[in-house]
Amino acid sequence: MRLQKKIFIVLAGVLLFAGIGKGWSELRNNDPEKGAAAPAEAAADKSAADKSPGDKAPGKKGGKPLFVSVEQVKPGTIHVYHQALGTVTSFATVAVKSRVNGQLTAINFREGQLVRAGDVLARIDARPFEAQLSQIQGQHIKDKALLANAVADLDRYQTLLKQDSIAGQQVDAQASLVQQFKGTVLSDSGAVENAQLQVAYTRIIAPVSGRIGLRQIDAGNNITTADTVAVINQISPIAVTFTLPENMAQEISRLLDQRSVNGLPVQALDKGNTRLLAEGKLLTLDNQIDPATGTIKLKAQFANADSALFPNQFVNIKILLNTLQQVNVLPQVAIQHGSQGHFVYLVDAQDKLHVQPVTTGPADGDSVAVLKGVNAGDRVVVSGLDKLRDGAKVIVAGAGKGKGKQEHFKSGESRVRHS
Repeated sequence: MRLQKKIFIVLAGVLLFAGIGKGWSELRNNDPEKGAAAPAEAAADKSAADKSPGDKAPGKKGGKPLFVSVEQVKPGTIHVYHQALGTVTSFATVAVKSRVNGQLTAINFREGQLVRAGDVLARIDARPFEAQLSQIQGQHIKDKALLANAVADLDRYQTLLKQDSIAGQQVDAQASLVQQFKGTVLSDSGAVENAQLQVAYTRIIAPVSGRIGLRQIDAGNNITTADTVAVINQISPIAVTFTLPENMAQEISRLLDQRSVNGLPVQALDKGNTRLLAEGKLLTLDNQIDPATGTIKLKAQFANADSALFPNQFVNIKILLNTLQQVNVLPQVAIQHGSQGHFVYLVDAQDKLHVQPVTTGPADGDSVAVLKGVNAGDRVVVSGLDKLRDGAKVIVAGAGKGKGKQEHFKSGESRVRHS
């Protein structure tokens, strides 16, 4: 009973407060001052919204014109390149070894030095070989003397035989002895030449010209024919090997046949593909395609007079495949990409924009060939492209700001990558 009484009191209090709140709200809404103020404030807010400072979007009709920079379409020359990753290789890599065994007495080169073919790189103690040469030369002289005596005796015997004073058998034996001594003398001559070679081999000679590497043995050590003194890499001229897709093999072969005298021009750039290291020509391509990679190997030659290329260095190769003459050239930033393809913003004589579809050709860096869609002399927007739309009014920036870019394209020449 007490619980029901408490619940009744709580519900009565809630209803009482709800009624008081509703009455106060109606009284406030019926207040003449407040009632007039609310509609006035709403009207003021609507008027302020209608008069917002944004007016209309930039570039629209009646809106503020946009500032843009333009470039004129100019005819130029486009060099079409194909790019590949190559490895620098020497035309000759020689491990310098001794031809005889002995004690190394002198090293006559500095590590990393450029050497010429025929330079004496090191010396071996030659005294044992010179002594052996002297012995063989002495035996040679002795055998030649015996041969001369045997020849003289044969002449006497032949004279006596004519006088019937000696048996023919003795003459024949002497003739055989002469032949034996001739063979001995000839053998001695070969032994003398071999001993002279052994003496000459005590001087270790550079077989090719190039840059010599680090020394692998020091003076004072006993050297054998299995030991390497150093390695020489020929660096001028030098080669670069690289690969191209197999579907380019026939085109490269045809171009090589057409330009057999001068070859195909090739450029070698650094690993970052930003700095030109050397210019050369394509020598040849391999006689088979690698089935594992679907590529064919090629070799180019570079004079490398300034030693800019090092063996086993990785370089970027650009091989010239074609040259497009008198084509329209634009900066790549002018080319826009949409659902319908490539297009540019043309600016007419009244500084109004027009969307123009274009067909682009080879491109590289900041240059691109435009094969269709624009004509020489057309003005194309190159900056301020983010808010442009067809038919918008623009203000073209002064010539001074774009002078550098315009002068760049006046040369009308660009190098591009063929993909």
